Amino acid sequence: MLSTPEHFIAFGFGAGLAPVAPGTFGTLVGIPFFFALFWLPWPVYTAVTALLFVFGCWVCGASSRLLQVHDYPGFVFDEIVGFLIACIPLLPGLQGPTWHLAIGLLAAFALFRLFDILKPWPIRLLDRHVHGGLGIMIDDAVAGMAAAGVLWGAGQI
Repeated sequence: MLSTPEHFIAFGFGAGLAPVAPGTFGTLVGIPFFFALFWLPWPVYTAVTALLFVFGCWVCGASSRLLQVHDYPGFVFDEIVGFLIACIPLLPGLQGPTWHLAIGLLAAFALFRLFDILKPWPIRLLDRHVHGGLGIMIDDAVAGMAAAGVLWGAGQI
């Protein structure tokens, strides 16, 4: 499965090959990505995350075409990017005074996985009706936005 660069990246550098819960393992790979980007000013962090989303559309679409399977369960690059989106409220300058980074990361992880697994509206609609690389990426991006919204709201209390 990791025979091409497209597969290697789409499979989250191997995390998507986990025998159980590949999405959870893919989300775990998002943690070092977050720490690598955490120190950037938040506009740069969001721009890099947006570029990773666009890149993910291409790489997951390419991997999907090579495998001839739409949204293979082992594709977890979308979870990495979704988690980065979920973590936006934790960035310096955006975090509320009540957030501690470790608690915030655990909350972002749990909320993102919850939205990604349950796929409430409109996430389920996007998951079912948008295809190709964009379809692979978009439901996780929206799950990340939902998680970020909850985190941001909780940080304002």
